Amino acid sequence: KNKYMDLNTISLLIFGLTVLIIGGNLLLKAAVSISLRFGIPKLLIGMTVVSLATSAPELIVSIKSALKGSPDLAISNVLGSNIANLGLVLGITILFSPISISKSVYKKEWPIMMFSAIYFFLVILDGAISKIEGGILVCFLVMTISALIKLRDKSEVELENSNEDSLLKSLFILFFGGLFLFYGSEWFIDGAIMLANSFGISERIIGITVVSVGTSIPELVT
Repeated sequence: KNKYMDLNTISLLIFGLTVLIIGGNLLLKAAVSISLRFGIPKLLIGMTVVSLATSAPELIVSIKSALKGSPDLAISNVLGSNIANLGLVLGITILFSPISISKSVYKKEWPIMMFSAIYFFLVILDGAISKIEGGILVCFLVMTISALIKLRDKSEVELENSNEDSLLKSLFILFFGGLFLFYGSEWFIDGAIMLANSFGISERIIGITVVSVGTSIPELVT
């Protein structure tokens, strides 16, 4: 019976993750297509649409985990995804091809990343993150993106304009991408919680390993 339950749990986890990844890719494709169609600068698309779309699985999974009463899963997914972005996404990418680092990375982006990490550390010292502290993080994100767009040389971020989809088709893809994200995240979270309960592992450990690596796959592919 336990083996049967474990098999069902793993199947639900894998199926949910697959649907989640497909949804993230559809959302990315549609968002870029619509942005290009409306003449939004490619620089802006690269720094906002692409980065936010590939983070949609983490966002949806964390929100749903919190709403389902699993805050450990939500916060560990955020932490684990940041670790996976450096260790998994960047590490595997470099194995395929070495990356040249421009000076702007450690002059602009790196200090911002460190400031975000330190701010996060400070707000969790009291054992909770308030809505005000969360709002400050969102405001910081908006200000950071705005500042980087103004400071960055426009030649640094360029996307190939392969937009051949009509607006209607792009909207359909966007709709189905959102639908896949919604249901995929639902199944993926249920599978993760069942896996934690089945093996007697805390949701925090499952979130920082299985869930965070799974939701980081769109970044890896991109």
